[in-house]
Amino acid sequence: MTQEILDQRAAAVIEANKYMTLGTVDADGLPWVTPLYFTPDGHADFYWASSPEALHSKNIATTSDVSIAIFDSSVRIGGASAVYFRARASLVPDEELEACATLYTSRYPELRAYGVDELRSPADLRLYRAHAAAHWLLVRGSDPDYGTGIDSRRPVWAS
Repeated sequence: MTQEILDQRAAAVIEANKYMTLGTVDADGLPWVTPLYFTPDGHADFYWASSPEALHSKNIATTSDVSIAIFDSSVRIGGASAVYFRARASLVPDEELEACATLYTSRYPELRAYGVDELRSPADLRLYRAHAAAHWLLVRGSDPDYGTGIDSRRPVWAS
């Protein structure tokens, strides 16, 4: 199996899923994870809307380093595909908000379009972006090409 195939598998996981799990830490280093609907922009940028009062948003305001996992939890045990990321997260700057909000709401028809004024202060929601710095694909232990009997991570999209 080539690196290109691993990269394609990782891209397929991102495209097939609506939710990601975002891992943050607070100022004391205490971890917090939360599931979020997301819209990808390629395989490096991920967008979501959240309240700035949500714990994960407060954590991002303190520590921008985050981790992300995207996977399908509905498959049989042992059948999951997943991608993992280390990323930096932040609010989308006001000057980028219109274009990014349009992208965010374009992924699925059930997601309503947000106006720019609904995503900036003093509104209840903000648009966030995580930019991935490192990427991995879960390779199942039973994978016919890379399986070793034990699940492993393989780097994808070398930075």
